[in-house]
Amino acid sequence: MRRLLNFLYNGTAVLAAICMVALLIAVLLSIISRQMHFLISGIDAYAGYLMAAAGFLALAHTLKRGEHIRVTLITNALKGPSKKGLEIFALTVGTLLAALFAYYSIRLAWQSHEFNDISTGNDATPLWIPQLSMAIGALVMAIACADELILEILGRRTVASSGEALRNE
Repeated sequence: MRRLLNFLYNGTAVLAAICMVALLIAVLLSIISRQMHFLISGIDAYAGYLMAAAGFLALAHTLKRGEHIRVTLITNALKGPSKKGLEIFALTVGTLLAALFAYYSIRLAWQSHEFNDISTGNDATPLWIPQLSMAIGALVMAIACADELILEILGRRTVASSGEALRNE
């Protein structure tokens, strides 16, 4: 099961990276097309869709790597059962919020598909297509939060800490 979950988190991270590269290409095409005096219709909208997809698809992988911003002022001051209790409380609230966000993201994409909702720009993209990346990212984030909660309850959670805070100047 652990290998499957890690594959899921890494898979969405790879998709996020692909979206970032595609975003770079879209922005470069937009710049080049303006310099060459021709228009690629909808390229700015697609760049926005790709940016959102990259952000949402990377959420779970970022959580599992310990790269989300965390305020540890209180948790670092606590020890033993009180620290574990606070971690379980925070992870429970986070899991519930992530599950709600996933539910409503999936519902939004489904409703956009049902109502044949399209973007108002020149591209006239069916909105469920870009919303699908948000729904998938939110769902995988909810799974990752539940995974962290279960690992904390079982006492097997290892909190990966980013070394970025140690490299400040």
